[in-house]
Amino acid sequence: MPRVIDIPRELAASQEKFNGEAGRAFIAGLPERTARFLDHWALEPDGPPMHGVSALVLPVVRTADGTPAVLKLQILDEESEGEPVALRVWDGDGAVRLLDHHEPTGTMLLERLDETRMLSREPDPHRAVVTIAELLAHLTSFPAPPGLRRLGDIARAMLDKTPWALGRIPDPAVRRLVADCAAAVREVVGEPGDRLLHWDLHDENVLASGRAPWLAIDPKPLAGDPGFELWPALDNRYDPDDVLWRFDAMTDILALDRPRARAWTLGRLLQNALWDVEDGRPLDDDQLDIARRLRVHGP
Repeated sequence: MPRVIDIPRELAASQEKFNGEAGRAFIAGLPERTARFLDHWALEPDGPPMHGVSALVLPVVRTADGTPAVLKLQILDEESEGEPVALRVWDGDGAVRLLDHHEPTGTMLLERLDETRMLSREPDPHRAVVTIAELLAHLTSFPAPPGLRRLGDIARAMLDKTPWALGRIPDPAVRRLVADCAAAVREVVGEPGDRLLHWDLHDENVLASGRAPWLAIDPKPLAGDPGFELWPALDNRYDPDDVLWRFDAMTDILALDRPRARAWTLGRLLQNALWDVEDGRPLDDDQLDIARRLRVHGP
């Protein structure tokens, strides 16, 4: 198979949008970087490239033994630099296995999972939520290793920025809701937790494998409280009538203190709201509705 790799236009566009000049430089250097690591790890391409918002993922095989794998190339930033750290801690137990890693660039060689069998294709949304909760219960049972981003630092930075953001939200009802979310975070910020968090376990970050029914991919790890993990499964395939069932099911499976979990989940709405305000986007109506429902949900 030829070693000339086509860079997906969608990846180039997302890098331009989110990373500007650094994203353009990353895309321009991807062909050379890809060729470099194919040679470095003795790999051959084994299918068309895939991508998310920020990474190129190339199916490959190891020429020495024919082992299928994927080569993941991405910009090294505060989110991606923790990924190999978390994957080493989990060591394939509930998550994709890290086979090799080039620390200076953040390039990783990962086991190949079945990208055609994604949890987002599970027809029963309740089954999907339970699967995510069971994975999270296992993944967050591990203590966070030193050096990861810490939820306490992130939460305090969010609270510091909240007054600025509130002044830029024109709708008074939305402004009150965001302020309530900040108040909830303020109650728990002093005990941010020390578990290893995935942070982004939505249903497209769970793939099937021959060695396990479901495995997590693409962590953006933090050290913190597992209550901060619930938001993606509430937002996946949003259903207003299902929000509280999902929250209760996940807190039961993870054995979480429900008021604390609610506070940290409202913290995810606060985090998203701050990003939206900073980028000049309107706050998402579905996400606001999730926060409204949780705000009044009793123990």
